[in-house]
Amino acid sequence: MKWETVIGLEVHTQLATQSKIFSGSSTAFGASPNTQASAVDIALPGVLPVLNKGAVECAIKFALAIGATLNRINVFDRKNYFYPDLPKGYQISQLAKPIVEGGVLTFLVGDTERTVNLTRAHLEEDAGKSLHEDFHGMTGIDLNRAGTPLLEIVSEPEIRSSAEAVAYARALHTLVTWIGICDGNMQEGSFRVDANVSVRPVGQAEFGTRREIKNLNSFKFLQQAIDYEVRWQIETLEDGGRIEQATVLFDPDTGETRMMRSKEDAHDYRYFPDPDLLPVKLDEDWIESVRNALPELPAAMQLRFQSEYSVSAYDAGLLTGSRALAEYFEAAACACGQGKLVANWVMGELSATLNKAELDITQSPVSARQLGALVARIQDGTLSGKLAKLVFEGLWEGAGEVDAIIEARGLKQMSDSGELEKIIDDVLASNQKSVEEFHSGKEKAFNALIGQVMKASKGKANPAQVNDLLKAKLQ
Repeated sequence: MKWETVIGLEVHTQLATQSKIFSGSSTAFGASPNTQASAVDIALPGVLPVLNKGAVECAIKFALAIGATLNRINVFDRKNYFYPDLPKGYQISQLAKPIVEGGVLTFLVGDTERTVNLTRAHLEEDAGKSLHEDFHGMTGIDLNRAGTPLLEIVSEPEIRSSAEAVAYARALHTLVTWIGICDGNMQEGSFRVDANVSVRPVGQAEFGTRREIKNLNSFKFLQQAIDYEVRWQIETLEDGGRIEQATVLFDPDTGETRMMRSKEDAHDYRYFPDPDLLPVKLDEDWIESVRNALPELPAAMQLRFQSEYSVSAYDAGLLTGSRALAEYFEAAACACGQGKLVANWVMGELSATLNKAELDITQSPVSARQLGALVARIQDGTLSGKLAKLVFEGLWEGAGEVDAIIEARGLKQMSDSGELEKIIDDVLASNQKSVEEFHSGKEKAFNALIGQVMKASKGKANPAQVNDLLKAKLQ
């Protein structure tokens, strides 16, 4: 039997506010346990929540960025459950009337464009954190995260593979960091993914029973967890078993998912409107001011890059992987007027060197202006590709500006035809066997002669000129 995978993602995006969603406590990461938990956060008797306007504005930005419906009147609900890190015994969230409904996210899976519809995005507070590692036979509770503002973004179950899931999550990560509503730090829990996974026979309209994989904090783990879960579900069904709705955790050490608890449905949480919070009414002037302040979005920038800089759709997608990377590319391209060549350098030599040094584009020792100047020297014939890499190394090491490095290290490309002809004549005279092989039809002999010319010129000869002059002399 052939099986189809059905995936829907719920992404918990921590909003980039300085204080929590219903209190003035700090949201800064890394504080000592329970030092950022106020009376509101720990639910002392008599305290009342006060909504953070900044969190609402973040939700408005997101809705506008994905073309969603903004519910002008939205309501907070209580989601009731009991867990040690939930001081109130309920979580303030949104169910019946969320702030955002609908919207779409378009992204590339390889070279293929995909669009996934979003169900909703709602505001809610985060719970605290249970700590197991440092307590033998006990559990510690840190309530610093309690009350941290989240925007939970829920997709329709339209994703059909782990690769699509990762591409969707990456695109969403890019968007929320691009518009400045989340710092995107997955290691600190700012962007966490829950994956609802089920399988069904190909052609069947009815969904299979889903299992929810909780709290995946890396794209690698997201792909591994889904792949394992899909295999497990298919093997279970083909062996005559049945899938039970459940919440599961992914263990990166074993690469397996394991059941945590049977999955609750919405009615199990006894949702009802929070009596301590009034409905939120969004002002039209506020919405328009937020719309006008939005930056150019990744999808629009990708189209512009293709049009203005003649890069492919795939390259444009890579170059807009982050706002900082896109701005770096455009600054370098504007500095030399060579968009395609700059794109090749950004995605090639620069990215490889940054990855090796474990640096982000914002930490690059080579500035966009310097890379643009380097590409300009390739374009005007001063540098060959090989010599340009040596200049790039100098820029990375902080040896100065492009022209100064070329001068100091004698890296200017040799383009004087008279000087090149003398080198070629010497090479031909000392490599008669290769000349004879070329005349007998062996093309490899020509490449060998070019190699000898480049060696004799210490890599400084203009490869295109060498090619033309050598062909002329061998006729």
